[in-house]
Amino acid sequence: MRVGRTAGIGGVGLVAVYLISMYFGVDPAVLLGGVQTSQVGQEPGNSEPYSETATEAERRERIAVVLADTEDVWGAVMADLHGGYRTPKLVLFSGAVDSGCGFAEAAVGPFYCPADERVFIDLSFFDEMEQRLGASGDFAQAYVLAHEVGHHVQKLLGTSGRVQELSQRVDEIEANQMSVRLELQADCYAGLWARHAEQTSAILEPGDIEEALGAASAVGDDRLQRRAGGQVVPDSFTHGTSEQRARWFRNGFDKGTLEACDTFKEAGL
Repeated sequence: MRVGRTAGIGGVGLVAVYLISMYFGVDPAVLLGGVQTSQVGQEPGNSEPYSETATEAERRERIAVVLADTEDVWGAVMADLHGGYRTPKLVLFSGAVDSGCGFAEAAVGPFYCPADERVFIDLSFFDEMEQRLGASGDFAQAYVLAHEVGHHVQKLLGTSGRVQELSQRVDEIEANQMSVRLELQADCYAGLWARHAEQTSAILEPGDIEEALGAASAVGDDRLQRRAGGQVVPDSFTHGTSEQRARWFRNGFDKGTLEACDTFKEAGL
């Protein structure tokens, strides 16, 4: 992924990714643009000021560029829809954080809170993604952020609200199926962003799309259940299989339209 500009930051998008168990200590102290930071969860007995590592600084800067690109793309795509695109805020945190959706630890992974329209990210997640899930590369990280942006778009379009309402009126299996559709749509929106960002800013380098597809596959429900040593139980899926996640990202990238990302069409939403 080409990083070719300095970004002012607005925000991004929802959802927890599994199998994350570690946390840093204190949050990186350097702020950038609209990024906010939180230092909840400092390790006991650690009173030394935190010094940002070179890797963390690089990730923070890359996040800034990706977020700025998402704002450009979705601002254009949604210019004539639902009053346009309203940018969310990004909060970098370490260990744990309070949000409009409650208290959360870093173990839940990056998440979007629709109540305060903020995305929360502990940068140590990317270590876990690479080392434990086998999803490496800068564009794999960009995919994660773009997926969260997709959840914010779903809130603005009213999709996530309708899913929440319907989920309360059906059984657990049907609610899980709707959750899968929501997640796959966010993957498709991530692909849509990548297509438009490449067309306008030429952000892609050889292998970037493969990195994103690899990251999407790495967080499929079936693969995560196998990694956890358990039985694969399709009725318990909430995010979709590895094949589905990669396929919907590719669908968004190949077609580049909101209509191409209608994972709810058969459900009549």
